[in-house]
Amino acid sequence: MKAPRVTLDQWRTLQAVVDHGGFAQAAEALHRSQSSVSYTVARMQEQLGVPLLRIDGRKAVLTEAGGVLLRRSRQLVKQASQLEDLAHHMEQGWEAEVRLVVDAAYPNARLVRALTAFMPQSRGCRVRLREEVLSGVEEVLQEGVADLAISAYAIPGYLGTEMSTVEFVAVAHPDHALHRLNRQVSFHDLESQMQVVIRDSGRQQPRDVGWLGAEQRWTVGSLATATTFVASGLGFAWLPWHIITRELNEGLLKALPLEQGGSRHPAFYLYSNKDKPLGPATQILVELLRSFDSAPLAELPPIAPPA
Repeated sequence: MKAPRVTLDQWRTLQAVVDHGGFAQAAEALHRSQSSVSYTVARMQEQLGVPLLRIDGRKAVLTEAGGVLLRRSRQLVKQASQLEDLAHHMEQGWEAEVRLVVDAAYPNARLVRALTAFMPQSRGCRVRLREEVLSGVEEVLQEGVADLAISAYAIPGYLGTEMSTVEFVAVAHPDHALHRLNRQVSFHDLESQMQVVIRDSGRQQPRDVGWLGAEQRWTVGSLATATTFVASGLGFAWLPWHIITRELNEGLLKALPLEQGGSRHPAFYLYSNKDKPLGPATQILVELLRSFDSAPLAELPPIAPPA
């Protein structure tokens, strides 16, 4: 890539001339001589081969090309300033990035709220979010490639902070054979039907959590795919309530009237990388995740219990 001919200082000088209304005013604002400012702008125009300013009376006015380049330069100067700020924060121990791995069943609405609140406090620190299923969260944390993890399972060797529970509901399409029984559904009724199971993304010791041992099952890679399968009549499954609200309200899914176990409420836990001390940005994110975890999912309408 060719090295730029115009420096950031030159772009700042041009911006000052336009923003302050002339060379003399820009020189005063920049604490430089007027001749230095004039030379800088003249040199820019020579280097770029494009006229940037024209003199209208006693005022410097942007040319059409100058207006276009000035707008682009403002973003360039802003990004350079942010880069310098980030370097300063990193020197003070502020992280450039926080790596967060989350079980796919955890409500996205709470993550969005926490990350939205984090942005104005981040000082340029970005969040790398990764979704895993079941033991996949544990593996990512233990491999040291995550700073924070939200999992529904106790991870050996880690002290987790307990968070909220997530309700999983046993559901099937309203026309499914289990609903046509017109009675409470037993464990033996489920054994003879197709169950949709989410594939554990872990590689070392994948779990079949929730599988009843039936010979017939669909194993899918995501909760969204499982929802689509079950809403299409292809089996039954326990799915997170917050993910299937729309399908339940639109009549594409219906809660199964099980004798017992129709809903499950696993608690989620927030873990941190035990081999890496929490930096200031990570600590802020932890507090926000905990704060918004307890907030109700107000945007989700209530669901009537099965008849």
